[in-house]
Amino acid sequence: MMGRRPLGRQFGWLWAAYAVSTYGSGLGFGALPLIAVLALHAGPAEVSALSAVGPAMGALIAVPLAPWVEFRRKRPVMIAMDLTRFAVMATIPVAYAFGRLSFVQLFVVSALVAAAKIAFNAASGAYLKALVRPDDLLVANARFESTNWSSIAVGPPLGGAAIGLFGPVTTVVADALSYLFSALGITAIHGREEAPRTTDKSSVRAGAVLDGWRHILRHPGLRALYLNQMLVGGLIMATEPLLAVLLLRQLGFPPWQYGLAFAAPCVGGLIGSRLARRVVARFGRHWVFRTVGTLRAIWLIGLAFVRPGIVGLVTVMAVELAIIINMSLYTPVLATYRLEHTPKHLVARTLSAWSIGQQASIAILTALAGLLADVTSPRTALTVAGLLILTTPLLLPRDDHTPQHEPELARSHS
Repeated sequence: MMGRRPLGRQFGWLWAAYAVSTYGSGLGFGALPLIAVLALHAGPAEVSALSAVGPAMGALIAVPLAPWVEFRRKRPVMIAMDLTRFAVMATIPVAYAFGRLSFVQLFVVSALVAAAKIAFNAASGAYLKALVRPDDLLVANARFESTNWSSIAVGPPLGGAAIGLFGPVTTVVADALSYLFSALGITAIHGREEAPRTTDKSSVRAGAVLDGWRHILRHPGLRALYLNQMLVGGLIMATEPLLAVLLLRQLGFPPWQYGLAFAAPCVGGLIGSRLARRVVARFGRHWVFRTVGTLRAIWLIGLAFVRPGIVGLVTVMAVELAIIINMSLYTPVLATYRLEHTPKHLVARTLSAWSIGQQASIAILTALAGLLADVTSPRTALTVAGLLILTTPLLLPRDDHTPQHEPELARSHS
């Protein structure tokens, strides 16, 4: 059984730290826009800017951080990013208590937390590659994926209840503390971490920022998967605010049904992530990329046909469940492939470039979808997003010939 496969004490601490911060983020899911509405009485334009532009600015801040992460020991970087997120998030309840909370502060917090998250994920990915055996990477990534989806399933409903009982900044406090506990968990990982070695100091100063994108775009498999992931992830995320307006305002769904429509299907994330290793063993990784990668994209159009009442609620849950099962199966396979086909000295920069591109795509497509919805309607924008995502399987790798030899090439360069 994949769930019983031992990966060692050090991985256990890393996984525990990830779980703590992920569940904290689940509790605080959507907390900043909610605070903007409830505490600052922000309008739709401000809330949209906070949701899209803040993380996009965070991605921009993260660009020069990539070489800094690459050429340092990864555990101290992860601890620093956790403590940064703790300190930044903690400013919100303090400012709220003293009546000094502002929209500008929420915007700055959103950007800094997004930048720290990208740097943390880059460092943790590089550390994971050094921590576990190559044969165990898929198992480890599947466990992270399972934890992520379970946190989304239970976190937002509990967070909503906590906000109703204790006030709008409650979940922000929990989220901030989760980063502190995550830092403590990473500190508990013992063992000497080898310092990264660099041979070309000029490249570290000059072109190192772009090396992650160079590696992605020069690798046939990674390039195709990167472009596909940016569009698929961006289009799926762009539908969330559209669906909120459609369900809550136009179709009159009560908030608890809206929350249920997104929380319950996250159980599919546990199913897909636990199947990943078995599916790869039986059908192969390329089959997952082509078949499951296509199945991620075909369901989104169903959201355009949502109607009022129980039928509409079931429709949303069915569409979300189908998307999440396929996403959670596909994502750990993609994460493992990305680590296997990236040289050791480029892992942090490659993961940073990947996250920055993904975040930028989400911001741009969310903004465009919002503009289209304003000009037409949310249902029309959902239809356009559903049709566009049907074209994304064309970007998936068509063969698996070139990438087969690249893990050895990557190791020879590391």
